[in-house]
Amino acid sequence: MPKTSAGLLMYREHNSQLEVLLVHLGGPFWKNKDRGAWFVPKGEFNPGEDLLDAAKREFQEETGLVPRGDFVSLGSVKHKSGKTVHAWAFPGNYDPHTLKSNKFEMEWPPKSGRIATFPEIDRADFFTVETAREKMHPAEFAFLSRLKMALSK
Repeated sequence: MPKTSAGLLMYREHNSQLEVLLVHLGGPFWKNKDRGAWFVPKGEFNPGEDLLDAAKREFQEETGLVPRGDFVSLGSVKHKSGKTVHAWAFPGNYDPHTLKSNKFEMEWPPKSGRIATFPEIDRADFFTVETAREKMHPAEFAFLSRLKMALSK
């Protein structure tokens, strides 16, 4: 059964350029990956939970920052895996060095019998739209175009 996630794309204007906040997944599988390994902060929602409320909760769990402001719907995209991601954009600022992500456990190394703990998100940073297109997961590119369209209205 394909999963559904909800997330928030924080944006700001810095040095006269639009920048977006992306997060890099933690854990051993993503450790040495950069291109295509940055995402909109997001996560799955609980049964009966409003998608925007889930997006706000996930953003806070992954960054440590309580999101506030006016949220603009960016619609949804579908990953190759079948996962659907709904996103909203909001203006804000954040110091990526203050990242406080939740953690997860998994057996590592595989078949070792040892359980290791990893941050769900190991890095966060602001990128210009052009740089974000190079770094982020391709399925989520559409959110950048939709954000630019929303801001031009």
